[in-house]
Amino acid sequence: MLIGTSAEAICQIIGNDRETNLREMKDTLRNFGFTVSDERVAVQKKAELPPLCMLSLETPRCWHWSLYCDGTFYDPEHGVMKDFPESNRRYYWKISKEE
Repeated sequence: MLIGTSAEAICQIIGNDRETNLREMKDTLRNFGFTVSDERVAVQKKAELPPLCMLSLETPRCWHWSLYCDGTFYDPEHGVMKDFPESNRRYYWKISKEE
């Protein structure tokens, strides 16, 4: 979504069509001109989030990735939402676009 290409194209770029890991996600974003923080930050409330970040969420089913951008959550399992999906633990990595 951030890179402006399809999920299928990203799978080809990283050479993986299954679950992605943190390194794959950070490397791919950096290769496309984004800055991704190295620090994982625990978060409880939406107000604590930076304007753009990737999230690691422990949902009732599994751990998975989600994207937060300007007040909206984009989640592959739960869709587009205005608040966190149900999750016990939440972490984020800040993302910004290199100028």
